[in-house]
Amino acid sequence: MPAVDPGRSRRNEGHVALLFDENVPASLIRRLAGLWPDCRHVVRLGLESSSDTIVWEYAKEHDLTIVTKDRDFHARSGVFGPPPQVVWLRLGNCPVAVIDSVLRRHADAIDALRADPSVAILIIDR
Repeated sequence: MPAVDPGRSRRNEGHVALLFDENVPASLIRRLAGLWPDCRHVVRLGLESSSDTIVWEYAKEHDLTIVTKDRDFHARSGVFGPPPQVVWLRLGNCPVAVIDSVLRRHADAIDALRADPSVAILIIDR
């Protein structure tokens, strides 16, 4: 799997749209609107309790990058590859403020992921 070049940024190249999985707080949509104004959350889309396959297909159909804490999406991206792309947050249980901070700290890498459609997944630890 190719590495993400953190020096490349998609912010100036176009649209970055994220889909937060059920295990990521929906409040991040508002908190991160300045960085990624087109964030969505599975619960707000009526996809709560949906299978990973349904979330995967929704993200693929709508050109969204899945942001999740669910390791199953890591396995799925290894089997099927992109699209969609996946940002896997290996953070465990933590406050929303921590997730917000981690995503902001890795914003350039997330944008670089979106800029390279051949990359399937970005794994983020604290």
